[in-house]
Amino acid sequence: MKTRITELFGIRHPILLSGMSWISVPEMVAAVSNAGGLGILATGVYSTTQTRAAVRRIRELTDKPFAANVTLYFPGAHENARVLLEEKVPVINISMGKGDKIAAECHAYGGKVIGTVVNVKHAKAAEAWADALLVTGHEAAAHGGDVTTLVLVPAIADAVKIPVIAAGGFADGRGLAAALALGAEGIALGTRLMMTQDSPINGACKALALDKGIADTVYTTRFDGQPCRILVSKGSKKAIRRGLDLPRAFVNSRQIAKMMGMPWGKLAIGVTASGWKNVKQLSFLANAFKAFQVSTLEGDVDKGVLPLGQVVGLIHDLPTVAEVLDRIVHEVEGARDRLDAALS
Repeated sequence: MKTRITELFGIRHPILLSGMSWISVPEMVAAVSNAGGLGILATGVYSTTQTRAAVRRIRELTDKPFAANVTLYFPGAHENARVLLEEKVPVINISMGKGDKIAAECHAYGGKVIGTVVNVKHAKAAEAWADALLVTGHEAAAHGGDVTTLVLVPAIADAVKIPVIAAGGFADGRGLAAALALGAEGIALGTRLMMTQDSPINGACKALALDKGIADTVYTTRFDGQPCRILVSKGSKKAIRRGLDLPRAFVNSRQIAKMMGMPWGKLAIGVTASGWKNVKQLSFLANAFKAFQVSTLEGDVDKGVLPLGQVVGLIHDLPTVAEVLDRIVHEVEGARDRLDAALS
């Protein structure tokens, strides 16, 4: 297959791995890139030392193009972005913030930039510094937009000139064919690739997710302060019922500071000085980090919370990453044949 996305990044298939914390690790990134797609490393929960080591590990595992993400409202994001620039990562994916300065430095060494957006306004703004847009619809796990992929993708494809990558609701070749018909030039997979043999997510979560349907997730702002889609479970119900929990955030923020290699006092002072709005948001985030970690790594969705897209209801097996990509490419041909037959 050839689209502007395959040409832009030098990949065989217009399929990307979404950057998922604790899931999009070097081994997963390399598996997707080696299979012909573009793996995206999730750096949100890494210290700068861990980020540098992860980038170098990917280069040991693959000689294919790969990407890494920075979520700009996360603590330590700008420091991680600096590491990615120093390591000359081929593609940098920027979300939840203005990425013009990072993009300029990335472009200076010949790198490419993907901006993640959830609405037309942000898409138009990001077009000024991004080479492509990752457009995340309402169906997606974690931070999708308020508008469904079916409407959001063509709206943004019509509004910008750079290529669009659709995310949210994709698991097979039918989805890729639909995305191409809507004006996108590739898709990003989160939940589908999380549900593979290569995925590091706890096996208990994989087994649980295989039994879930398209209606077994909830979209809420009461978990991590942003609109977020998560699996309906004991853990998520407790988190939604609790809402903002400052004492719990105080405890969890110490773990985040340690994880990021930052002095807790420096983190606390910086957050406090930034105003109540940021204190509230980062308090939500501290608790969400812990809940995601408990579910993803330990497989405990009674205490933890699992980000999961609605597309989980279309997933019924645990193939390898390579098998998923091969399957999708072959299924696109079947979708094209059905469309040709209908139109004839």
